Amino acid sequence: MSVREPLPEWPLFGMTDDVRPTLRQVREAGLSCTLATLIAVEGGGPRPVGTQMVFAPKSARGGSVAGYFSGGCVESDVADHAAGCLADGEPRTLVYGEGSPWPDIQLLCGARIEIFLERVAPDDAALSELLAAHAERRPTVWVSDGVTRHCAEGLSPWPEARVARPYEPTPRLIVVGGDPTALAIAQLGAQSEFETTLVRPKGPPVGPPIPGVGYSRAEPLEAFADIGVDPWTAIAIATHDLETDRAALRAALPSAASYVGLLGARRRIADRLAPLRADGAPESAFGKLRAPIGLDIGGKAPWEVAVSVIGEIMAIRYARESGSTSTRSPTPAAEALTPRTTKASAAAKILTSDES
Repeated sequence: MSVREPLPEWPLFGMTDDVRPTLRQVREAGLSCTLATLIAVEGGGPRPVGTQMVFAPKSARGGSVAGYFSGGCVESDVADHAAGCLADGEPRTLVYGEGSPWPDIQLLCGARIEIFLERVAPDDAALSELLAAHAERRPTVWVSDGVTRHCAEGLSPWPEARVARPYEPTPRLIVVGGDPTALAIAQLGAQSEFETTLVRPKGPPVGPPIPGVGYSRAEPLEAFADIGVDPWTAIAIATHDLETDRAALRAALPSAASYVGLLGARRRIADRLAPLRADGAPESAFGKLRAPIGLDIGGKAPWEVAVSVIGEIMAIRYARESGSTSTRSPTPAAEALTPRTTKASAAAKILTSDES
């Protein structure tokens, strides 16, 4: 087995869930890498099928590893096999848990998992298509048997394929506002791997000093058009200005965005929506509106609201993907105006985003 660099003692590489940026960095460096994909899980493992890791030579820009499978139970052993795959080009399937040839390596949760390794060259046509779809915000599917691989929208696996991994565009987040709550939502969104832009009409010439957050001083309609709103976009309206709220709602509700959230006291929401209804906006346009914004966790501090907003966006996304009924789908505005309470909010006598 090939000698490799040890994994870092602090596994910050595991905080990267989307491996496409790492694949792009490796390709731009002209290097091959090992792409590892979780293809089977039995017994409730820590990561779902489709989770991936990338292992690349140390000289690759941005680091040599990204992603994680188990939080430390198997990563070092997978890295050993990935180094071997990178050296000889032979795909392999690793089994951990029941039936594993390495019974001394066990997941603490008791799960059984299978991981497929394949070497991907920088000039691989499927890799080029994957990264092109990523840049153009197109969904696609990566299908591979370890030797032959293809990438295209709606692609179905052939009998010998071991991986059939769908990819969606990177989630996009647009935050309208400029106060500490809006900044906290934008910063947490960027840290959560959302492609994040803060929109503050007529704001300061220089954007906020938050890594990974874009900035627009345009009015909402123009800003949204420049950024690009699609079904993978969430819009969080977090201002304290009635006219900006209304302008943002006029632009957001008819758009393709899958989520629109409005910060504010429940008693003021009707005032924000009334002009839109008077202008003839159909009730169906209000179906994706979450008002007040965020999960009701009982907190009103900037980071507490940010956690509730990012949590709500993610909960809706995963409920939609899984068909789960544990999280409400976006509610009509009429329903959004009814009280939402939890034990936490009842105890605190507050609502998450009941702010002026």
